[in-house]
Amino acid sequence: MNILENILKAIGIIFTLLILSNHSAFAQSNRFSFNYYSNHKGDTLPYRLLSPDYDTSHSFPLVIFLHGSGERGRDNEAQLKWGVMNFATDQMMLTHPSYLLAPQCPEKQSWSNFSKYKDSFNYVIKPQPSVPMELLIKLVKQLCKSERIDTNRIYITGVSMGGFGTFDAITRYPGLFAAAVPVCGAGDTSKATTIKHIPIWIYHGADDPAVSPAHTYNMNAALVKAGARPGVTIYPGIGHFSWLGAYIDPLMIEWLFQQHK
Repeated sequence: MNILENILKAIGIIFTLLILSNHSAFAQSNRFSFNYYSNHKGDTLPYRLLSPDYDTSHSFPLVIFLHGSGERGRDNEAQLKWGVMNFATDQMMLTHPSYLLAPQCPEKQSWSNFSKYKDSFNYVIKPQPSVPMELLIKLVKQLCKSERIDTNRIYITGVSMGGFGTFDAITRYPGLFAAAVPVCGAGDTSKATTIKHIPIWIYHGADDPAVSPAHTYNMNAALVKAGARPGVTIYPGIGHFSWLGAYIDPLMIEWLFQQHK
């Protein structure tokens, strides 16, 4: 009977921890303000913003998180599904207080605006940004005026479509960002010299069936040739979900928050 009681007690403890864990995750999402940004044309970008502890004597870094294609929409909620919540934990808010911006790309649109040569791994950035990217940059500039953001510590990261968007953003606006962490994305390797001064840490799964890791291999080679020293993490045996490892990598997190322009 004692053994059975101990087993039931253990099950009860595990069940309680699961409930608390789910409640904690839900509470964290409520920490984000619920907002929309619109331009004079009527284009709208939903976004969530997490603000650091109230302290008017300091400015804080800004982390921009770009979600993947599956989280597009207008509910202003789906973009919090993957990755971004790792920056919103109690520990992160205590050790690395920052503004955390999570915009949501509308359906059938994209963060990046690349063309791709047929039967090639090469992407070429187009002259004009996508509408969501244009809105995002205008929003960032507005937030830099209205919030206590350290403009020398603006970081950008994203997964899959957001990884493409990360490369797109730093290529178009190379003077804006202090660091970038593209995850399972791709960019224009011919623009490596444009972004060689930006600290970059790239992540990819070696067995990614959705976005070939060849994009990361090629971008890394182009950056090194241009004189950059990017960080690159390739997870062997991992497919598309390389962000599951990227955002719990303590070395990357510490590295990211040390970067300044």
